[in-house]
Amino acid sequence: DVAILNHSATPAVYRFLDPAGLIRTYDEQSDRQTVMAAEVIVIVDTNHPGRLRSLEAAVRQSGALKVVVDHHLDPAPFADHYLLDDDATSTGEIVYRIALDLWGAEIPPETATALYCAIMTDTGSFRYPRVDPETFQICAHLLQCGADPVAVYSEVYERWSPGRIHLLGLMLEGLAVECGGRLAHVSITRAQLKETGTTEEDTDNFTTYPMSIRGVVAGILFLELPGEVKISFRSKGEIPINELAKEFGGNGHRNAAGARVVGIPIDDVRSRVVGAAARYVRKENA
Repeated sequence: DVAILNHSATPAVYRFLDPAGLIRTYDEQSDRQTVMAAEVIVIVDTNHPGRLRSLEAAVRQSGALKVVVDHHLDPAPFADHYLLDDDATSTGEIVYRIALDLWGAEIPPETATALYCAIMTDTGSFRYPRVDPETFQICAHLLQCGADPVAVYSEVYERWSPGRIHLLGLMLEGLAVECGGRLAHVSITRAQLKETGTTEEDTDNFTTYPMSIRGVVAGILFLELPGEVKISFRSKGEIPINELAKEFGGNGHRNAAGARVVGIPIDDVRSRVVGAAARYVRKENA
C-alpha cells in the first residue's frame, strides 16, 4: 500500500492532477500511525525536515528507510538515501527519469500530465536559466505520452478569482524599487488577505511582477502569515540569492530561494532583508 501525505491541502489550481483525491492532508490523529508503520518514506522536492512542517516529527521518529528526491543544494542530514541533481530544472525532471526506468517510453497519460505540470511550473514556464534542450525533449516525450500543455496552462494560470486580482493590485501599490532600479520588493499583509478573501496559495508566482521591471536583478516578496513572515527571493544573473536566504534561515537555488522568519513584524523583516539584499545587488554591480 502507498499513502501520499502532504503538510497542507493541495492548492486549488493543482487539484485537477488528483481527481481521485489520493493526496491526503496530514492529520496527526489519523495519519501518524501510517507514517510510523511505513517501510519506506520518499520525501520529494525538499531536502530539509523543517519544510515537512506537521509531518516532521512523525517522519523523524519513524523507523522507515527515508529517501529524499530533490533538485536543491545543501541537504540536511536526516534521510538514509539522497537522489539529488542540482542541474535538473525541477524535481519533476528527476521523477521523469525514474518513470522511464519503471515504464520505459510508455508513461501513463495522467503521470505524463503531472510531470509536465511539475516541469512547467518549476521552470517559470520554461524561462529560468537551467532550461536547456533536454528540458524540451523531455516535455516533447511527455506530450507524446498524453500530456496536454494547453489544458495544463489553463488550469494553472487561467483560474484566478476576482479576490486574487484585487490582492495583486494591493501588493503592487506597495511596490518599492531601490539601488538605482535594480532591487524591487513588495509585501502582502494578513489584513490584505482578509480584505480580498484570499489565502497564501493565491500569492503563488507573485514574485514574477517585481522581477518583470526593466533593470531589476533582484526581487523579494514578503508575505505575512500567522506568527511568521514568508519571504520569496528571486534574482537574475550571478546574484546568489540563496546565500541571502541563508542569512534568514532559508535556502534554495542561486536565482530562486525562500525563507520564513518567526516572531518579527513584517515591516521589521522587510527592512532587515532589503538592507541585506542591497549589499548583494551593489556587489554584483561593482
